[in-house]
Amino acid sequence: MSEEIPRLELLRFLERVQLQQLDQTRHWIHQEEQRLAEHAARHSPPPPPDWIVEQGIGVGRRIVAVHQGWCTMSGKHTSAIPQEEARRLLAEDSGLACQQCRPDTDLGVL
Repeated sequence: MSEEIPRLELLRFLERVQLQQLDQTRHWIHQEEQRLAEHAARHSPPPPPDWIVEQGIGVGRRIVAVHQGWCTMSGKHTSAIPQEEARRLLAEDSGLACQQCRPDTDLGVL
């Protein structure tokens, strides 16, 4: 005759197995976080350019604004420009200066 294992004992066994699996999953998560952190440290993004120009969309892509490189108000259509070009653009049209990062102030074009 086979002895029947009490239900409570089976449930406690199941709990131990699941806790072991949870520990293993947490270990894998920790290892992946470390791997990603090491990868990010080795491959840090390049610093932003000092000055960027934002262009509109469509034919002609006219210049919409001049920003400092770190400005979060710039749109998707931007490109880096040298300091002299930023000064020239702002001297020609002061309305191109971003109202958030104020490149005209830092460049001395007021």
